[in-house]
This record gives sequence, C-alpha cells and structure tokens, in this order.
Amino acid sequence: MRLARIERWSQGRSTIHQRHAAAKILATLVLLVSIATLEHHAATACVLYFILLTATAATARLPVLSILWSAAAVLPFALCFAIVTAIAGDPDRALLLLTRAWLSSLTALLLIATTPMPSLIAGLEYLHAPRFLLQVMQFLYRYLIVLVEEAGAMRQAGAARGGSLGVLQFRQSAAAAGVLFARAYARAQAIHRAMLSRGFEGRLPVFVHIAFRPADARFLALAAAIVLAVRIVP
Repeated sequence: MRLARIERWSQGRSTIHQRHAAAKILATLVLLVSIATLEHHAATACVLYFILLTATAATARLPVLSILWSAAAVLPFALCFAIVTAIAGDPDRALLLLTRAWLSSLTALLLIATTPMPSLIAGLEYLHAPRFLLQVMQFLYRYLIVLVEEAGAMRQAGAARGGSLGVLQFRQSAAAAGVLFARAYARAQAIHRAMLSRGFEGRLPVFVHIAFRPADARFLALAAAIVLAVRIVP
C-alpha cells in the first residue's frame, strides 16, 4: 500500500527527518510558491529545482526512484489541462504546466515522506493553522487505513463467494460503494460516541511538544535562500 510505504519513509533518522516540522512546512511553502510562479523562460530554474529536490531525497536516505515515480501520480490530472492548453496554441505553457505539477507534487511528497503525520499536524498547529482543518487531517489520517482495510475485507468476501467486479459491472460496483459508505458512516458514528464518552471537547491533544531550535532556523533560512536564489537569479 502506497500510504503505508510513505508512513515507513517518514520514520527515518536523517538530518532532514530530525528538523522541526514547522521549518519544513515553511520551506515547502516557499518552494511551492516559487514553482507556481515560474514562467516560460525558467527552464534552468526547473532543472535546478529538480536537482535540489533529488538531492534532498538522497540526503534524507529515501529511495529516489520510488519518490520520483510516486510524484508522477499527478501527471494524468495535469495532462488534461496541458492538452487543452496545447490545443489552444501554447505548447510551451502546456509543458510548463506539467513540469510545475510534477515538481509541486515532488515537493509535497518529500514533506510527508520526511515528517510523520503526528509531527506534521503538530507543526501546523505551531504555525496556528485553523483548528478545524487540523481535526479533519487527524481523523483522515487515523481512519483512512481502516477504511481501506474495510474495502479489502469486502472484496475478499465477494471473491470467496464467487463474485467478481468486472470493468463494466457498474451496478455491482455502485452497490459495493454504497455498502462501504454505510459501514464507514456507522463506524464514524460509533467512534464519535466513544470519543464524547471519553471527554472529547473538539480538540485532540498533542502528546509530543518539540522545541524550535537554532538548527531548525538555520535549515529554514538556508532552504529559503537557495530556493529564492534559483527563482530570482536569471
């Protein structure tokens, strides 16, 4: 499972893994904004950002090829807009659109592959992100794997009874999706009642508080300086 693989990557012990989540989040935002504002003539900047991200993955002792391949998951979605742009008579912008989408995906993937989800949420809370957004992220993280396993159990049960979901069997697929939604809703209701009975007041506690150290500030300053230098220098 891809989610489990990313979770395993985030448990590393490299220097980048040890940096404060808030510093990595801010550095990621600077890079994402820089990538989003690239223009046609910024081919050199794209190459330099690719080298920077690849070097970061290698420094974090992550499987570089797997990271690059996983980041390409956004390309089918970006390709739709790129095709429209190319048909409109601007193939250069279409290519730039694909490049920016892939680099942005790679940037976000490196963030979550070097930061465990509890630390990432704690970093967002340190930066005063909206509490409701953090709650949604926490619940999604905690129960997404459960829902995937629920769907897998339903699939195995269907296969054990001689059933199969072919490509064109939309009716069976819709019924299975409906059952999964009903089971997910029932589980969510049970979890919510259990949390209320245990004193839940709308905010999940943070059990680990990590101080923002000078090394984290140096990391953020160095990362932002490199990103901005590549973006500003022609």
